[in-house]
Amino acid sequence: MSEATTGDKRVKRDDDTAVALPGAGAVDLSSPVVLQADGVEKVYPNGTHALDRADVAVRRGEFVSLLGPSGCGKSTLLKMFAGLEEPSSGRIVRPEAAAKGRRDMAMVFQEATLMPWARVTENARLPLDLAGVPKAEGNARVAEALQLVGLGEFGRCYPRELSGGMQMRASIARALAVKPNVLLMDEPFGALDEFTRNRLDADLRGLWEEQKELTVVFVTHSIYEAVFLSSRVVVMAARPGRVIADVKIDTDAPRDEAFRVSTQFIDYCRVLSEHLVRANRGERGVH
Repeated sequence: MSEATTGDKRVKRDDDTAVALPGAGAVDLSSPVVLQADGVEKVYPNGTHALDRADVAVRRGEFVSLLGPSGCGKSTLLKMFAGLEEPSSGRIVRPEAAAKGRRDMAMVFQEATLMPWARVTENARLPLDLAGVPKAEGNARVAEALQLVGLGEFGRCYPRELSGGMQMRASIARALAVKPNVLLMDEPFGALDEFTRNRLDADLRGLWEEQKELTVVFVTHSIYEAVFLSSRVVVMAARPGRVIADVKIDTDAPRDEAFRVSTQFIDYCRVLSEHLVRANRGERGVH
């Protein structure tokens, strides 16, 4: 076993697991589990084994990233959490309110998926209109959501008048307008340039910190993005898709540009990279 020093903490590394010692940044383990995959498998009709006995639990208030290469089943697992796909075997547990059909969960996809003929405010208000929310209340919630993502002055714009990053902000505002307890995000910044992506990552992390009990599950293939954003990273490998490690990003450091070049950041990136390299070589980690 080896250890990487991270300030006054240590990250233990061996062949099977990667964990950080609990600290001030740790999520309270007494917080209820709001999403859980229990021995979940997914096999498609063509024989593709997308997920193999995945076990993942997400507690209220966590920011959990699902990290892995293409084909590891991370987006499939996210869609199962959203109720858009069902497992071939195993069990998915979702928030009770979402199971009853209430909009306590929202999802942001890889594309902004905005209606090109509608203004930003109309796009953001769509789920509220579909849910029958009164117009005055809907307008107030949309205005608040647009302010949260930095689009307060762009509500009357059409999507074509926005940059790619601003379109994704509008998509996030649409999700936030329903006031979800759980926010599911499927590589929302993957198509953006590095500068824009880093800025949106910082804004998203700040928004999550402000929202207190908001739970986020975020799919990414970027080690750097996962470390910057997350309180925990679930590392996945492909063929078949499986969970190989669960790494707590336990640091008191502000998630800013200084953190991106800190020893802590580099050490956590190294831990995640080692797991992915071993998995690519065919060495199985833990579930």
